[in-house]
Amino acid sequence: MIEKTLVVTNKLGIHARPAGMIVDITGQAKSDISIVFEGSKANAKSILNVMMLAIPAGSEVKFEIDGEDEESVASLLESLFNDHFNEEPC
Repeated sequence: MIEKTLVVTNKLGIHARPAGMIVDITGQAKSDISIVFEGSKANAKSILNVMMLAIPAGSEVKFEIDGEDEESVASLLESLFNDHFNEEPC
């Protein structure tokens, strides 16, 4: 199991588009993936679950990734966050 903490660095936080980008990565993964924000844990493969966390800009989120492709999933998520979801950074 990998736990990866990432910072939301785009101005608008995790709204519909970034949530969709997260689910594009997690939905194709074989691993079980959860996203944790301020004590709430959600299935990172569900766009509704990710959006319901209402994660604002500047927040830290933790991904819990467990499965055979956990390292590649962690790397893809890290790249997505580092690229500010292809949006304007904070």
